[in-house]
Amino acid sequence: MSTFLVVGESLVDIVQDSTARRTEVPGGSPANVALGLARLGITADLLTWLADDPRGRTVLDHLAASGVTVLPQSLGAARTPTALARLDAEGSATYEFDLDWQLPATTLPHDLRAVHTGSIAAVAHTDPADALPALLQDARRTATITYDPNLRPSIMGQPGAVQPKVDILVALADVVKVSEEDLDWLHPGADPLEVASGWVRDHRCALVVVTHGGRGSTAVRPGGGRVEVQAPPVAVVDTVGAGDSYMSGLLTALHRHDLLGAGQRAALHAVSEAQVAEIVDFATTAAAITVTRAGANPPHLADITAHDVAVPRT
Repeated sequence: MSTFLVVGESLVDIVQDSTARRTEVPGGSPANVALGLARLGITADLLTWLADDPRGRTVLDHLAASGVTVLPQSLGAARTPTALARLDAEGSATYEFDLDWQLPATTLPHDLRAVHTGSIAAVAHTDPADALPALLQDARRTATITYDPNLRPSIMGQPGAVQPKVDILVALADVVKVSEEDLDWLHPGADPLEVASGWVRDHRCALVVVTHGGRGSTAVRPGGGRVEVQAPPVAVVDTVGAGDSYMSGLLTALHRHDLLGAGQRAALHAVSEAQVAEIVDFATTAAAITVTRAGANPPHLADITAHDVAVPRT
């Protein structure tokens, strides 16, 4: 097993454009994060739930082509999940899901440095109900935990039912990436940055990054400090997978700054404002490149270097 593990759903996105034309492409937020990590030079394993059917094999081939290893216990689903992504004239997507999810049992390696989870599978029903929090708690012995709620109201139900599950995962996480839209849905009427500050204060997160779409993102640090990074102006094709590319960029930058692993937890909490700005700028550029492309097509490391973003050496 790799020292980086991503846990969550893989699926096939059935993308319907504004003219009602449909195409099928592999997707799923955690799968996209694993793919983005691999393209940025980080070998990652994916613990997911797929069927051994034509769509499942398409997903496996897509991930393998970029160097992602899907753990073998992931292939037990009755059908490969799908998401119908409807694009509007501006390229923004809304989703309808057909999701079959179970969390496969796994044994964590002793040298695990980072575990990422998020989106639908992170709050879906499991048997036992605390299976994912238990896995993350075990992983914290050696690894940094990262979490992206990436909430999907169409499948998750009411905010009041989802919020306690999100709070449990935030409390286990060292780093949280969350969109302004997620926080508006989860905490209607609240200032998203105040919610993020509360997570840092109450759950002792080392970093909570709130993304604002085309306006950039804001990182909230322990002690209440905030670092704002503007997004570069780009021609948007669609926004599919942009947040996942941001997340893989965030993880990659943390790795390249040597801030991942339980042994680096104190250093992560003490990260400087200048370091946070570099880390967030790297992630922002990864997302910006993605929105210039159709579908969830994250950049390679060379693409980010070509945009003159500083890439720290490992």
